[in-house]
Amino acid sequence: MNQRTTDQEKLIEGIKANNQSALKKLYQDNFFKVEKYILKNSGSKMQAKDIYQEAFTAVWKNIRLGKFVPEGDTALNGYLFRIARNKWTDYLRSSEFKKKTALDETHPKISAKVETDVDETDIDERDRRLHKVIATFKILGEPCRHLLTIFYFEKKSLREIAKELNIGEASARNKKYRCIEKLRALVLTPN
Repeated sequence: MNQRTTDQEKLIEGIKANNQSALKKLYQDNFFKVEKYILKNSGSKMQAKDIYQEAFTAVWKNIRLGKFVPEGDTALNGYLFRIARNKWTDYLRSSEFKKKTALDETHPKISAKVETDVDETDIDERDRRLHKVIATFKILGEPCRHLLTIFYFEKKSLREIAKELNIGEASARNKKYRCIEKLRALVLTPN
Protein backbone atom coordinates (compact mmCIF):
# COMPACT_ATOMS: atom_id res chain seq x y z
CA MET A 1 0.00 0.00 0.00
CA ASN A 2 1.57 3.29 -1.04
CA GLN A 3 1.49 6.59 0.87
CA ARG A 4 -1.10 8.27 -1.41
CA THR A 5 -3.60 5.42 -0.96
CA THR A 6 -3.08 5.72 2.78
CA ASP A 7 -3.72 9.48 2.54
CA GLN A 8 -6.88 8.82 0.56
CA GLU A 9 -8.11 6.26 3.08
CA LYS A 10 -7.45 8.80 5.87
CA LEU A 11 -9.40 11.40 3.89
CA ILE A 12 -12.32 8.99 3.46
CA GLU A 13 -12.30 8.14 7.17
CA GLY A 14 -12.30 11.89 7.93
CA ILE A 15 -15.28 12.41 5.62
CA LYS A 16 -17.15 9.52 7.27
CA ALA A 17 -16.53 11.23 10.62
CA ASN A 18 -17.67 14.62 9.23
CA ASN A 19 -14.23 16.06 9.93
CA GLN A 20 -14.37 19.67 8.70
CA SER A 21 -10.76 19.76 7.48
CA ALA A 22 -11.26 16.54 5.47
CA LEU A 23 -14.46 17.89 3.89
CA LYS A 24 -12.77 21.21 3.13
CA LYS A 25 -9.78 19.44 1.54
CA LEU A 26 -12.01 17.32 -0.69
CA TYR A 27 -14.06 20.38 -1.66
CA GLN A 28 -11.11 22.65 -2.43
CA ASP A 29 -9.03 19.99 -4.22
CA ASN A 30 -11.76 19.38 -6.79
CA PHE A 31 -13.91 22.47 -7.25
CA PHE A 32 -11.84 24.31 -9.85
CA LYS A 33 -11.48 21.26 -12.09
CA VAL A 34 -15.28 20.83 -12.15
CA GLU A 35 -15.83 24.57 -12.61
CA LYS A 36 -13.42 24.63 -15.56
CA TYR A 37 -15.20 21.66 -17.16
CA ILE A 38 -18.65 23.25 -16.81
CA LEU A 39 -17.47 26.66 -18.06
CA LYS A 40 -15.98 24.97 -21.15
CA ASN A 41 -19.28 23.17 -21.74
CA SER A 42 -21.84 26.00 -21.95
CA GLY A 43 -22.13 26.66 -18.22
CA SER A 44 -21.80 29.64 -15.92
CA LYS A 45 -19.91 30.01 -12.65
CA MET A 46 -23.21 29.84 -10.73
CA GLN A 47 -24.22 26.64 -12.51
CA ALA A 48 -20.79 25.16 -11.82
CA LYS A 49 -21.18 25.97 -8.14
CA ASP A 50 -24.67 24.41 -8.02
CA ILE A 51 -23.64 21.24 -9.86
CA TYR A 52 -20.54 20.89 -7.71
CA GLN A 53 -22.60 21.23 -4.53
CA GLU A 54 -24.94 18.47 -5.72
CA ALA A 55 -22.04 16.20 -6.69
CA PHE A 56 -20.15 16.89 -3.47
CA THR A 57 -23.25 16.07 -1.41
CA ALA A 58 -23.80 12.85 -3.37
CA VAL A 59 -20.17 11.77 -2.79
CA TRP A 60 -20.41 12.65 0.91
CA LYS A 61 -23.59 10.56 1.27
CA ASN A 62 -22.12 7.61 -0.64
CA ILE A 63 -18.99 7.65 1.52
CA ARG A 64 -21.05 7.83 4.71
CA LEU A 65 -23.19 4.91 3.54
CA GLY A 66 -20.11 2.87 2.58
CA LYS A 67 -21.06 2.81 -1.11
CA PHE A 68 -17.66 4.08 -2.26
CA VAL A 69 -14.45 2.08 -1.97
CA PRO A 70 -11.31 3.68 -3.48
CA GLU A 71 -9.40 1.64 -6.04
CA GLY A 72 -6.44 3.93 -6.60
CA ASP A 73 -4.66 7.00 -5.34
CA THR A 74 -6.96 9.46 -7.15
CA ALA A 75 -10.16 7.39 -7.10
CA LEU A 76 -12.04 9.81 -4.84
CA ASN A 77 -11.20 12.85 -7.01
CA GLY A 78 -12.18 10.94 -10.16
CA TYR A 79 -15.40 9.75 -8.53
CA LEU A 80 -16.40 13.28 -7.56
CA PHE A 81 -15.56 14.60 -11.03
CA ARG A 82 -17.56 11.81 -12.75
CA ILE A 83 -20.64 12.54 -10.65
CA ALA A 84 -20.37 16.28 -11.41
CA ARG A 85 -19.83 15.58 -15.12
CA ASN A 86 -22.85 13.24 -15.20
CA LYS A 87 -25.04 15.80 -13.42
CA TRP A 88 -23.95 18.47 -15.91
CA THR A 89 -24.60 16.14 -18.85
CA ASP A 90 -28.09 15.44 -17.48
CA TYR A 91 -28.71 19.18 -17.24
CA LEU A 92 -27.51 19.76 -20.82
CA ARG A 93 -29.96 17.10 -22.00
CA SER A 94 -32.83 18.56 -19.98
CA SER A 95 -35.71 20.52 -21.41
CA GLU A 96 -34.80 23.39 -19.06
CA PHE A 97 -31.43 23.83 -20.81
CA LYS A 98 -32.98 23.49 -24.27
CA LYS A 99 -35.58 26.17 -23.48
CA LYS A 100 -32.91 28.51 -22.07
CA THR A 101 -30.65 27.93 -25.08
CA ALA A 102 -33.48 28.66 -27.50
CA LEU A 103 -34.33 31.85 -25.58
CA ASP A 104 -30.67 32.92 -25.54
CA GLU A 105 -30.39 32.46 -29.30
CA THR A 106 -33.64 34.27 -30.03
CA HIS A 107 -33.49 37.08 -27.48
CA PRO A 108 -29.97 37.56 -26.07
CA LYS A 109 -30.94 40.77 -24.24
CA ILE A 110 -33.86 39.09 -22.47
CA SER A 111 -31.78 36.14 -21.30
CA ALA A 112 -29.07 38.40 -19.87
CA LYS A 113 -31.73 40.35 -17.98
CA VAL A 114 -33.31 37.16 -16.64
CA GLU A 115 -30.01 36.02 -15.13
CA THR A 116 -29.26 39.34 -13.42
CA ASP A 117 -32.77 40.07 -12.14
CA VAL A 118 -33.39 36.78 -10.29
CA ASP A 119 -34.01 37.29 -6.61
CA GLU A 120 -34.97 35.05 -3.70
CA THR A 121 -38.70 35.79 -4.10
CA ASP A 122 -38.65 34.55 -7.70
CA ILE A 123 -36.76 31.41 -6.70
CA ASP A 124 -39.17 30.71 -3.82
CA GLU A 125 -42.18 31.21 -6.10
CA ARG A 126 -40.69 28.92 -8.76
CA ASP A 127 -39.97 26.26 -6.14
CA ARG A 128 -43.50 26.53 -4.77
CA ARG A 129 -44.99 26.10 -8.27
CA LEU A 130 -42.68 23.20 -9.03
CA HIS A 131 -43.70 21.41 -5.83
CA LYS A 132 -47.35 21.97 -6.68
CA VAL A 133 -46.87 20.52 -10.19
CA ILE A 134 -45.07 17.48 -8.78
CA ALA A 135 -47.74 16.91 -6.13
CA THR A 136 -50.50 17.32 -8.73
CA PHE A 137 -48.72 14.97 -11.14
CA LYS A 138 -48.77 12.30 -8.42
CA ILE A 139 -52.58 12.48 -8.16
CA LEU A 140 -53.10 12.59 -11.92
CA GLY A 141 -54.64 9.38 -13.23
CA GLU A 142 -52.28 6.51 -14.08
CA PRO A 143 -52.91 6.62 -17.86
CA CYS A 144 -51.99 10.32 -18.02
CA ARG A 145 -49.02 9.93 -15.69
CA HIS A 146 -47.71 7.07 -17.83
CA LEU A 147 -48.21 8.91 -21.12
CA LEU A 148 -46.59 12.15 -19.90
CA THR A 149 -43.70 10.25 -18.31
CA ILE A 150 -42.81 8.37 -21.47
CA PHE A 151 -43.17 11.52 -23.59
CA TYR A 152 -41.31 14.04 -21.41
CA PHE A 153 -38.91 11.93 -19.36
CA GLU A 154 -38.20 8.95 -21.59
CA LYS A 155 -38.26 11.27 -24.64
CA LYS A 156 -40.29 8.85 -26.77
CA SER A 157 -41.89 10.19 -29.92
CA LEU A 158 -45.66 10.23 -30.39
CA ARG A 159 -45.21 7.48 -32.98
CA GLU A 160 -43.42 5.27 -30.41
CA ILE A 161 -46.05 6.07 -27.78
CA ALA A 162 -48.88 5.24 -30.18
CA LYS A 163 -47.26 1.91 -30.95
CA GLU A 164 -46.71 1.16 -27.25
CA LEU A 165 -50.32 2.04 -26.36
CA ASN A 166 -51.66 0.32 -29.48
CA ILE A 167 -53.46 3.44 -30.73
CA GLY A 168 -53.07 5.80 -33.69
CA GLU A 169 -50.54 8.63 -33.64
CA ALA A 170 -53.29 11.26 -33.78
CA SER A 171 -54.97 9.63 -30.77
CA ALA A 172 -51.68 9.67 -28.87
CA ARG A 173 -51.28 13.39 -29.66
CA ASN A 174 -54.85 14.10 -28.49
CA LYS A 175 -54.40 12.09 -25.29
CA LYS A 176 -51.15 13.91 -24.52
CA TYR A 177 -52.86 17.26 -25.06
CA ARG A 178 -55.82 16.28 -22.82
CA CYS A 179 -53.47 15.04 -20.10
CA ILE A 180 -51.46 18.27 -20.16
CA GLU A 181 -54.67 20.30 -19.99
CA LYS A 182 -55.92 18.19 -17.08
CA LEU A 183 -52.62 18.69 -15.25
CA ARG A 184 -52.68 22.42 -15.98
CA ALA A 185 -56.26 22.75 -14.69
CA LEU A 186 -55.42 20.86 -11.51
CA VAL A 187 -52.31 22.97 -10.90
CA LEU A 188 -54.14 26.24 -11.47
CA THR A 189 -57.03 25.27 -9.19
CA PRO A 190 -56.50 26.79 -5.74
CA ASN A 191 -56.01 24.03 -3.12
